[in-house]
Amino acid sequence: MNDTELSAYRAKLEARRDELRALSSGAKASRKPVELDQQSVGRLSRQDALQQQAMANAQEARRVHEQRKIEAAIKRIDEREYGWCAECGEAIAPKRLEIDLTAVLCAPCAGGARP
Repeated sequence: MNDTELSAYRAKLEARRDELRALSSGAKASRKPVELDQQSVGRLSRQDALQQQAMANAQEARRVHEQRKIEAAIKRIDEREYGWCAECGEAIAPKRLEIDLTAVLCAPCAGGARP
C-alpha cells in the first residue's frame, strides 16, 4: 500500500473517530444517572428513563469500542502494518477495508477458511 492510499485511509479513520467523539459528547446528558424523585416522576416514567439511560450507556460502550479499534488502525498505519492480515500476513482486500476500515484479518482468515 502506498503513502497516498495510507493517507486516505487515515483521513477516513480520523473523520470517523471525530464523528464518534461528537456523538459521545452530544449524548452525555442521556447517560446521566436517573434521579429518584417520585414526586415529579411516576414509577413508569422512571422505568422509561432508566431504560433510555441503559440504551444510551450501551451505545456509548459501542462508540468507545469502535474508537479503540480506530486508534489501533491508526497505529498500524503509523507502523506501516495497515492493510496486512494479522493472521496470515497477506494483504487485506481494499473492498474489505472500505467496508471495515479497522479490519485486521483478510476475508479467508476472518471466515475461518485458512487452515
